[in-house]
Amino acid sequence: MLNSPSNTADVPFSVSFCHRLRFSEDIFGADSDVLADLIESSEDRTPRVQFWLDECVAAANPDLRQRIHAFCRRNSERFNSCGNPQLVTGGEAIKNDVHVLERMLKVMNEADLDRRSYVVVVGGGAVLDAVGFATAIAHRGLRLIRIPTTTLAQADSGVGVKNGVNLFQKKNWMGAFAVPWGVINDRRMLETLGDRDFRCGFSEAVKVSLLKDPAFFDWILHNTAGISERGPEAWAAIEKSALWHLQHITKGGDPFEMLEARPLDFGHWSAHKLEAMSQFSLRHGEAVAIGVAVDTVYSSLVHGLPTEEASLVLQTLEGLGLLIDHPAVSRTEELFAGLEEFRQHLGGRLTLTMLERIGKPIDIHTVDRERMKEAIRSVVERVKSVSSDPGRVSTQRSQR
Repeated sequence: MLNSPSNTADVPFSVSFCHRLRFSEDIFGADSDVLADLIESSEDRTPRVQFWLDECVAAANPDLRQRIHAFCRRNSERFNSCGNPQLVTGGEAIKNDVHVLERMLKVMNEADLDRRSYVVVVGGGAVLDAVGFATAIAHRGLRLIRIPTTTLAQADSGVGVKNGVNLFQKKNWMGAFAVPWGVINDRRMLETLGDRDFRCGFSEAVKVSLLKDPAFFDWILHNTAGISERGPEAWAAIEKSALWHLQHITKGGDPFEMLEARPLDFGHWSAHKLEAMSQFSLRHGEAVAIGVAVDTVYSSLVHGLPTEEASLVLQTLEGLGLLIDHPAVSRTEELFAGLEEFRQHLGGRLTLTMLERIGKPIDIHTVDRERMKEAIRSVVERVKSVSSDPGRVSTQRSQR
């Protein structure tokens, strides 16, 4: 028995997780076994499975619900389906209304889901975040299988261990870390994406290449046309980006972000604030591209990143059509509030990732506001010049 303050026990321990990432061509067609094989029975009990579907994805794929029903019928001996797929609001709206979270929990409760049940969510990153959070807190965690339907979610967030919703006008203020049971990046799910949403995912591919893999960055730089035109280069970039994010989560030593540094959030201190400032008219991928551009230029002004490397980063983001001219970027005083919000989200002192070289990130704890304003102005001016000269990006592509 511990009978005095000096009797203490500090016992470090680790927990074993398995992150299952799959790539498929048609998950509810020829590749349906990829999903079925992820649904394991436990203790000789037939598991229950509930599907949640992004209504934007359902509208763009009118036969999807029928294909899900057919999948469930084909596998009726392997699991019990909990009725029709549940439709939820797509886009950031699902994360901005906390009452949607309550409704999701009620539906999960009424279906008698337990900790050996599966929730399969099909949708964009915001839907994955919100349904994932509900799944993480129901019974302290159901088994979640994500099927991301955007390039952004397939390249980045769908592979992550973060879930959450927005509260108090702050991005992801309420959330939880939870390792998904499985993630399936399916190529067919991207076919109905509009071009704007299709391009958005590649800001995260650029980001992770800048942090982890200079050769990958160079490959993106020289393949912006193929990526933007939805060629095989796009699928290759998504796969490489997803695998780098997976490696960081599983091998980086800090999957639940207990340390100060969050390198995968390079460019995100301003990106999250820009989304809120634009009333979410800026897509997350567009805001990230702007944030990456700003922090890249700041790195060249303050931390020694060669100017020519910073220029290549901006050229790549332009070539992918990701640098958007938005008035919120110029509201610098309001934008700087994102620094404190980012610090609060981290806990402790402010820690940002910057670049000394492509592939050589560093952590910093203070920001020179005047130089950061200079970086913002530089990006704004460059974006405006590109916007006023539509032929500039196509000329850059033809020269590579």
